[in-house]
Amino acid sequence: MGRVIAAGVALGLCAVLLGAPPAGADDVARGKLDLAVTLDDRPIANATVMIDPAKQVELTVTATNSGGTALKVRSVRVSGVALALTFFAYDTTAPFEVPAHSRVTRTFVLDMADLSGQAIGLLPSTVELLDAQRGTLGEATTVADIRGSFWSVYGAFGLAMLVLTVLAWLTALLALARHRLPANRWRRGLRFLPAGFGTGLVAVVSLSVLRLVPPEPAIEIPVVLGAAVIAFLLGYLTPHPAPGPGGDETVRFPDATKEFNR
Repeated sequence: MGRVIAAGVALGLCAVLLGAPPAGADDVARGKLDLAVTLDDRPIANATVMIDPAKQVELTVTATNSGGTALKVRSVRVSGVALALTFFAYDTTAPFEVPAHSRVTRTFVLDMADLSGQAIGLLPSTVELLDAQRGTLGEATTVADIRGSFWSVYGAFGLAMLVLTVLAWLTALLALARHRLPANRWRRGLRFLPAGFGTGLVAVVSLSVLRLVPPEPAIEIPVVLGAAVIAFLLGYLTPHPAPGPGGDETVRFPDATKEFNR
């Protein structure tokens, strides 16, 4: 059971630590667009924008091409990411071309009704313009305040991590109470480590769902690693497991016919 819990928490940890792969040479060579994006006439740069799945969203994108080659846009994508996992993504096909040294503005009306079952709370979000090969021509980032359901995919993910974390703590504390922790301090610390990672993940998701702090890498990684270090130290500093009290033991001498208890 302990291994299953540790594996579940480890999957969440990998999601935090594994980021997107670095851009390749093709991405560097491909021209880029500078984007200015508004959502319902509100600029998204350096702002938190509210998205209500019950309402349509008017997305206006102004793309500026500073290069010497015209760039062809095939679609626009709106996505939200937390813990390096994409919890929602909407693609709208709307081909247009941005000539060299020029600026083009396009407006899209997005129906995001399905978002209610996908996410809730604050999520780092991105608006991207994609070419025919699904490569990114330009992007703009923001923090979206999703007015979704608590039972959405993101909410269910947080609940699953909470259950695994509680089980991890119960397993470690029961082993401590029953004097079944390893004698080696480092191994005792490792026994508490999954519970610490889980606590950090639950804290990150909870702060996001409660609309207090978005789960950005600059926040989520220190929180998760800090909780893991604290849990490891708790396990490391636990007292040496003492053997349980023994019951009466009968000793029989080979050359005697009497028994006595000690």
